[in-house]
Amino acid sequence: MRITIEFSPLVDRLILPIHYNSLIQGFVYANLDNLISDSLHNKGVAFGKRQFRFFTYSRIYGRYFINSETIEFTGPLKLHISSIHEDVLESFVKHLLIKGKIELGSQQCELLRIDVEEKPKFARPIQVKTLSPITVYSTLTAGDGRKKTYYYSPTERDWEIQIFTNLWRKSQALGMGSSDPAYLAGSRIRPVKVGKQDLRIMKYRDTVIKGWTGIYELDLPEEFFYLAYDAGLGAKNSQGFGMIEVTDSKDERYK
Repeated sequence: MRITIEFSPLVDRLILPIHYNSLIQGFVYANLDNLISDSLHNKGVAFGKRQFRFFTYSRIYGRYFINSETIEFTGPLKLHISSIHEDVLESFVKHLLIKGKIELGSQQCELLRIDVEEKPKFARPIQVKTLSPITVYSTLTAGDGRKKTYYYSPTERDWEIQIFTNLWRKSQALGMGSSDPAYLAGSRIRPVKVGKQDLRIMKYRDTVIKGWTGIYELDLPEEFFYLAYDAGLGAKNSQGFGMIEVTDSKDERYK
Protein backbone atom coordinates (compact mmCIF):
# COMPACT_ATOMS: atom_id res chain seq x y z
CA MET A 1 0.00 0.00 0.00
CA ARG A 2 1.21 3.48 -0.81
CA ILE A 3 0.02 6.99 -0.07
CA THR A 4 0.99 10.44 -1.31
CA ILE A 5 0.82 13.40 1.03
CA GLU A 6 0.57 16.89 -0.40
CA PHE A 7 1.38 19.77 1.95
CA SER A 8 2.60 23.33 2.01
CA PRO A 9 4.62 25.41 4.51
CA LEU A 10 2.53 27.65 6.76
CA VAL A 11 5.17 30.35 6.34
CA ASP A 12 7.04 31.25 3.15
CA ARG A 13 9.23 28.19 3.11
CA LEU A 14 10.12 24.95 4.81
CA ILE A 15 13.77 24.92 5.86
CA LEU A 16 15.30 21.52 6.60
CA PRO A 17 18.81 20.13 6.97
CA ILE A 18 20.17 18.89 3.64
CA HIS A 19 20.18 15.40 5.12
CA TYR A 20 16.59 15.24 6.39
CA ASN A 21 15.83 11.49 6.23
CA SER A 22 15.78 11.05 10.00
CA LEU A 23 13.24 13.89 10.31
CA ILE A 24 10.87 12.12 7.90
CA GLN A 25 11.34 8.83 9.75
CA GLY A 26 10.58 10.53 13.07
CA PHE A 27 7.53 12.17 11.51
CA VAL A 28 6.20 8.73 10.52
CA TYR A 29 6.74 7.18 13.96
CA ALA A 30 5.25 10.21 15.72
CA ASN A 31 1.99 9.86 13.78
CA LEU A 32 1.18 6.25 14.59
CA ASP A 33 -0.82 4.65 17.37
CA ASN A 34 1.57 3.99 20.26
CA LEU A 35 1.40 0.19 20.04
CA ILE A 36 2.02 0.22 16.29
CA SER A 37 4.85 2.75 16.60
CA ASP A 38 6.57 0.82 19.42
CA SER A 39 6.29 -2.51 17.60
CA LEU A 40 7.52 -1.08 14.30
CA HIS A 41 10.40 0.83 15.85
CA ASN A 42 11.60 -1.65 18.46
CA LYS A 43 10.80 -5.01 16.89
CA GLY A 44 9.96 -4.94 13.21
CA VAL A 45 9.83 -8.38 11.60
CA ALA A 46 12.85 -10.54 12.37
CA PHE A 47 14.77 -12.88 10.10
CA GLY A 48 17.84 -14.27 11.83
CA LYS A 49 19.79 -11.34 13.23
CA ARG A 50 18.06 -8.90 10.89
CA GLN A 51 14.96 -6.83 11.51
CA PHE A 52 12.80 -5.47 8.73
CA ARG A 53 10.32 -2.65 9.23
CA PHE A 54 8.76 -2.95 5.80
CA PHE A 55 8.11 0.68 5.11
CA THR A 56 9.92 3.29 3.10
CA TYR A 57 9.47 6.84 1.88
CA SER A 58 10.56 9.14 -0.89
CA ARG A 59 12.48 12.34 -0.99
CA ILE A 60 10.35 15.49 -0.67
CA TYR A 61 9.27 16.62 -4.12
CA GLY A 62 8.60 20.26 -4.98
CA ARG A 63 10.43 23.52 -5.57
CA TYR A 64 13.60 23.97 -3.55
CA PHE A 65 17.03 25.50 -3.43
CA ILE A 66 20.07 24.36 -1.47
CA ASN A 67 22.26 26.43 0.83
CA SER A 68 25.51 25.28 2.41
CA GLU A 69 23.78 23.29 5.17
CA THR A 70 20.05 23.53 4.52
CA ILE A 71 17.48 22.89 1.82
CA GLU A 72 14.58 25.32 1.48
CA PHE A 73 11.26 24.18 0.02
CA THR A 74 8.32 26.25 -1.19
CA GLY A 75 4.93 24.60 -1.55
CA PRO A 76 3.08 22.68 -2.64
CA LEU A 77 5.19 19.64 -1.74
CA LYS A 78 4.71 15.89 -2.05
CA LEU A 79 5.94 12.94 -0.04
CA HIS A 80 5.31 9.28 -0.88
CA ILE A 81 5.14 6.70 1.93
CA SER A 82 4.79 2.97 1.38
CA SER A 83 4.41 -0.15 3.54
CA ILE A 84 3.34 -3.76 3.24
CA HIS A 85 1.43 -3.23 6.51
CA GLU A 86 -1.87 -1.52 5.73
CA ASP A 87 -2.55 -0.95 9.43
CA VAL A 88 0.60 1.19 9.63
CA LEU A 89 -0.54 3.52 6.85
CA GLU A 90 -4.13 3.55 8.08
CA SER A 91 -2.95 4.64 11.53
CA PHE A 92 -0.66 7.24 9.96
CA VAL A 93 -3.41 8.72 7.79
CA LYS A 94 -5.85 8.78 10.74
CA HIS A 95 -3.40 10.77 12.86
CA LEU A 96 -2.69 13.26 10.06
CA LEU A 97 -6.37 13.84 9.36
CA ILE A 98 -7.11 14.43 13.04
CA LYS A 99 -4.24 16.91 13.36
CA GLY A 100 -4.89 18.53 10.00
CA LYS A 101 -1.28 19.61 9.80
CA ILE A 102 2.23 18.27 9.33
CA GLU A 103 5.15 19.04 11.61
CA LEU A 104 8.71 18.48 10.40
CA GLY A 105 11.33 19.37 12.94
CA SER A 106 9.89 22.45 14.64
CA GLN A 107 8.13 23.71 11.51
CA GLN A 108 4.49 23.30 10.64
CA CYS A 109 2.89 22.75 7.26
CA GLU A 110 -0.69 22.72 6.05
CA LEU A 111 -1.98 19.30 5.03
CA LEU A 112 -3.53 19.76 1.58
CA ARG A 113 -4.54 16.21 0.65
CA ILE A 114 -3.75 12.53 1.06
CA ASP A 115 -4.14 10.12 -1.84
CA VAL A 116 -3.99 6.33 -1.82
CA GLU A 117 -2.06 5.29 -4.90
CA GLU A 118 -3.20 2.49 -7.18
CA LYS A 119 -0.86 -0.46 -7.43
CA PRO A 120 0.91 -0.54 -10.78
CA LYS A 121 0.11 -3.27 -13.25
CA PHE A 122 2.65 -6.06 -13.17
CA ALA A 123 4.87 -6.82 -16.14
CA ARG A 124 8.04 -8.78 -16.59
CA PRO A 125 10.32 -7.00 -17.23
CA ILE A 126 9.16 -3.60 -15.97
CA GLN A 127 10.88 -0.22 -15.89
CA VAL A 128 11.12 1.71 -12.63
CA LYS A 129 12.67 4.93 -11.41
CA THR A 130 13.87 5.72 -7.91
CA LEU A 131 11.96 8.03 -5.58
CA SER A 132 14.75 7.65 -3.04
CA PRO A 133 18.27 6.25 -3.60
CA ILE A 134 18.91 2.50 -3.56
CA THR A 135 21.71 1.53 -1.18
CA VAL A 136 23.50 -1.83 -1.11
CA TYR A 137 26.46 -2.59 1.12
CA SER A 138 28.56 -5.20 2.90
CA THR A 139 30.38 -4.90 6.21
CA LEU A 140 33.98 -6.04 5.77
CA THR A 141 36.83 -6.59 8.22
CA ALA A 142 40.08 -4.76 7.40
CA GLY A 143 43.52 -6.22 8.03
CA ASP A 144 43.76 -4.37 11.34
CA GLY A 145 40.47 -5.87 12.51
CA ARG A 146 38.38 -2.74 12.06
CA LYS A 147 34.98 -2.96 10.42
CA LYS A 148 34.49 -1.19 7.12
CA THR A 149 31.31 -0.61 5.13
CA TYR A 150 31.60 -1.14 1.40
CA TYR A 151 28.85 0.35 -0.78
CA TYR A 152 28.25 -1.28 -4.15
CA SER A 153 27.46 0.52 -7.39
CA PRO A 154 25.04 -0.65 -10.11
CA THR A 155 27.99 -1.45 -12.40
CA GLU A 156 29.10 -4.25 -10.07
CA ARG A 157 27.64 -7.75 -10.37
CA ASP A 158 27.45 -8.01 -6.56
CA TRP A 159 25.09 -5.03 -6.49
CA GLU A 160 22.37 -7.10 -8.14
CA ILE A 161 23.20 -10.18 -6.04
CA GLN A 162 22.96 -8.18 -2.81
CA ILE A 163 19.62 -6.66 -3.83
CA PHE A 164 18.07 -10.05 -4.53
CA THR A 165 19.55 -11.60 -1.40
CA ASN A 166 17.99 -8.79 0.62
CA LEU A 167 14.67 -9.24 -1.19
CA TRP A 168 14.67 -12.98 -0.51
CA ARG A 169 15.37 -12.39 3.20
CA LYS A 170 12.43 -10.00 3.34
CA SER A 171 10.22 -12.66 1.80
CA GLN A 172 11.36 -15.24 4.34
CA ALA A 173 10.73 -12.87 7.25
CA LEU A 174 7.14 -12.62 5.97
CA GLY A 175 6.82 -16.35 5.34
CA MET A 176 6.12 -15.86 1.66
CA GLY A 177 7.48 -17.55 -1.44
CA SER A 178 9.91 -20.42 -1.73
CA SER A 179 12.50 -21.02 1.00
CA ASP A 180 15.05 -21.69 -1.73
CA PRO A 181 16.92 -18.56 -2.89
CA ALA A 182 17.23 -20.25 -6.29
CA TYR A 183 13.58 -19.30 -6.81
CA LEU A 184 14.89 -15.88 -7.85
CA ALA A 185 17.20 -17.41 -10.47
CA GLY A 186 16.72 -15.58 -13.74
CA SER A 187 15.67 -12.36 -12.01
CA ARG A 188 17.45 -9.22 -13.12
CA ILE A 189 17.85 -5.56 -12.27
CA ARG A 190 19.50 -3.66 -15.10
CA PRO A 191 20.52 0.01 -15.10
CA VAL A 192 18.76 1.79 -17.97
CA LYS A 193 19.64 5.39 -17.29
CA VAL A 194 22.16 5.57 -14.47
CA GLY A 195 25.34 7.62 -14.47
CA LYS A 196 27.87 9.16 -12.12
CA GLN A 197 25.43 12.00 -11.46
CA ASP A 198 23.07 9.47 -9.83
CA LEU A 199 25.43 8.70 -6.95
CA ARG A 200 24.00 10.19 -3.75
CA ILE A 201 26.19 10.57 -0.66
CA MET A 202 23.89 11.21 2.27
CA LYS A 203 23.93 11.20 6.04
CA TYR A 204 21.47 9.51 8.31
CA ARG A 205 22.22 11.08 11.67
CA ASP A 206 26.00 10.50 11.94
CA THR A 207 26.24 7.70 9.36
CA VAL A 208 27.35 8.41 5.80
CA ILE A 209 25.38 6.34 3.29
CA LYS A 210 25.93 6.00 -0.45
CA GLY A 211 23.00 5.24 -2.72
CA TRP A 212 21.99 5.43 -6.37
CA THR A 213 19.07 7.05 -8.13
CA GLY A 214 18.16 6.53 -11.79
CA ILE A 215 16.06 4.37 -14.10
CA TYR A 216 16.22 0.57 -13.92
CA GLU A 217 14.64 -2.45 -15.57
CA LEU A 218 13.33 -5.03 -13.10
CA ASP A 219 12.63 -8.64 -14.00
CA LEU A 220 11.12 -10.35 -10.96
CA PRO A 221 8.38 -12.85 -10.08
CA GLU A 222 5.14 -10.98 -9.42
CA GLU A 223 5.06 -11.39 -5.62
CA PHE A 224 8.67 -10.20 -5.35
CA PHE A 225 8.02 -7.18 -7.55
CA TYR A 226 5.17 -6.04 -5.30
CA LEU A 227 7.29 -6.71 -2.21
CA ALA A 228 10.01 -4.45 -3.66
CA TYR A 229 7.38 -1.86 -4.60
CA ASP A 230 5.79 -1.75 -1.13
CA ALA A 231 8.86 -2.28 1.08
CA GLY A 232 11.69 -0.88 -1.04
CA LEU A 233 14.72 -2.23 -2.88
CA GLY A 234 18.04 -2.75 -1.13
CA ALA A 235 18.88 -1.88 2.46
CA LYS A 236 17.92 0.84 4.98
CA ASN A 237 14.41 1.27 3.56
CA SER A 238 12.94 2.64 6.81
CA GLN A 239 15.68 5.27 6.76
CA GLY A 240 14.38 6.56 3.43
CA PHE A 241 16.13 4.43 0.83
CA GLY A 242 15.05 2.18 -2.03
CA MET A 243 11.62 3.55 -2.96
CA ILE A 244 10.71 2.97 -6.61
CA GLU A 245 7.81 3.72 -8.93
CA VAL A 246 6.92 2.34 -12.33
CA THR A 247 7.75 4.63 -15.21
CA ASP A 248 6.56 4.48 -18.79
CA SER A 249 9.42 3.34 -21.01
CA LYS A 250 7.89 5.49 -23.78
CA ASP A 251 8.14 8.64 -21.68
CA GLU A 252 10.66 10.89 -23.41
CA ARG A 253 11.88 12.28 -20.09
CA TYR A 254 13.54 8.96 -19.25
CA LYS A 255 15.27 8.21 -22.56
